[in-house]
Amino acid sequence: MNPQSAIKMMGAINTFRTTHPKFASFMAHFLKTGMPEGTVIEITVTRPGEESVTTNMQVMQSDIELFGAMKDMM
Repeated sequence: MNPQSAIKMMGAINTFRTTHPKFASFMAHFLKTGMPEGTVIEITVTRPGEESVTTNMQVMQSDIELFGAMKDMM
């Protein structure tokens, strides 16, 4: 990643943290404490005027490695 892109990405991350402090704090907690294999992540999306849609995933070792790489990038 080139330095200009990295600076732009960090600005976007900081804006996200400011705009969504509870969600950013929630995610930071699990990035710090880790999510062992077998952890289930569930997310629900509710668009205005539409019914909610929910999905989930069970964390696998490959996901843990991906999360670690993403954490190192930040």
